[in-house]
Amino acid sequence: MKDTFDFSLPDSQATAVEPIKPEKFDLEAYQAYEQELLTRCKNFWKSDSGVLVYRRMRVQEVFSYDSKDMKKSLEWQLGALWKSMAFRADVPNFLEPWYGLGTIASTFGFDYVWNEGQAPAINGHFDSVEQLLNYDAKPVETTPIGKHTLDMIDYFLTRTREKLPISYSDVQSPLNIVANMVDSNQFYMDFILNPELIHQAFDRTAALFVDYMKIQQRMIGDALAKPGHGFASSRCFDGMGMSDDNIVMLSNEMYNEFAVPALIKACAPFGGGVFHSCGDWSGKKEDIVKIDGIRMADGAFSKATDPNANPTDGFADTFAGTGVVLNARIVGTPDVVEEKVRELWKPGMKLIVATYCDTPEEQSRVYQKIHEICR
Repeated sequence: MKDTFDFSLPDSQATAVEPIKPEKFDLEAYQAYEQELLTRCKNFWKSDSGVLVYRRMRVQEVFSYDSKDMKKSLEWQLGALWKSMAFRADVPNFLEPWYGLGTIASTFGFDYVWNEGQAPAINGHFDSVEQLLNYDAKPVETTPIGKHTLDMIDYFLTRTREKLPISYSDVQSPLNIVANMVDSNQFYMDFILNPELIHQAFDRTAALFVDYMKIQQRMIGDALAKPGHGFASSRCFDGMGMSDDNIVMLSNEMYNEFAVPALIKACAPFGGGVFHSCGDWSGKKEDIVKIDGIRMADGAFSKATDPNANPTDGFADTFAGTGVVLNARIVGTPDVVEEKVRELWKPGMKLIVATYCDTPEEQSRVYQKIHEICR
């Protein structure tokens, strides 16, 4: 069993697909496919225990340079949806108006920098949290990035005649957003020197987030796949997905005191929080499942997914009986996936296994094995 990260890959979780123009895509066929899977998703979401398999179709181009071109992004994603139907799974894939992690940062005057072949970065930072708070932030929907994302959602809805599932755009947690805008040398010092300013910055960011995401929620309507972005998502799931990667920079006590209240505030209007962090956040798993209103948590569980993946130890005991779904991403050969699922599963827990099998035949074998293990 080999489980190592391949540093030569630009995206270890990506699948190669052929783009499809909207007018060439069989909307009715995908609708029928999605409808077939929705019953399984509904039963799982309402249950106290169980397993689903999600064969995620992440397209490298969509999460880098082609994210700024809504036409190309939609064509790539339609290609992914079409290819996904050949892989046995319980959760359908969905469209995503992704436009980088600087969406909320745009309200504070930042714009995107597009380096060739790369995902976007924001064009600067504040020297301190106090400087951020002194900035006259505008509503997200009035900024160029905010407008573009809403235009992208409208384009996706129009070209698919509102028949395909579409998620929220990815806008990150208050912790990630503020950490991305403030010089890190001062930002982490401010947790000690200016704790009240940290609370104010997180609360202000959460409020801007809620206002903007409510616009997206109204626009997408019944087509909305939740919780969105990198999570297994469905029209019948609930919650708001949030990337909270900077959790690894804080002690458990600091994370609970500063970041959690803002995460709860941002997610409560959308059915509760859904947590993600890259890397190894296993030392905070007991705190994550106790977050008020938490619905799901996502993590990498093989080194082929993330070179600093979570160890499987203790996750079954922590999540079993809580009702919180563990969304486990596992890139790897069938034996790697099987081994990780055996270590992660325990009756009484809710587990979604996100797989990345190379062929439909391999996926079918892995799908069957996962359901055998998690009876």
